[in-house]
Amino acid sequence: MDQERNMKFMQIAMSHLPEAKQLMEQKGIELTMEDVQPLLNMLMNVMNDAYELGKSEAEDQG
Repeated sequence: MDQERNMKFMQIAMSHLPEAKQLMEQKGIELTMEDVQPLLNMLMNVMNDAYELGKSEAEDQG
């Protein structure tokens, strides 16, 4: 994964973390940063897959 893009994805993920944490806490689930790390990794993979899909589709149209 491209390091610069990875950093941008991490910034996006972290900007939504408070909302996700609040939703979990409303369900009675407390999260630590240790708990969140696997979720962040999964989200980063999803964002990278979506990026690659969009890039591939743009190349197919070009």
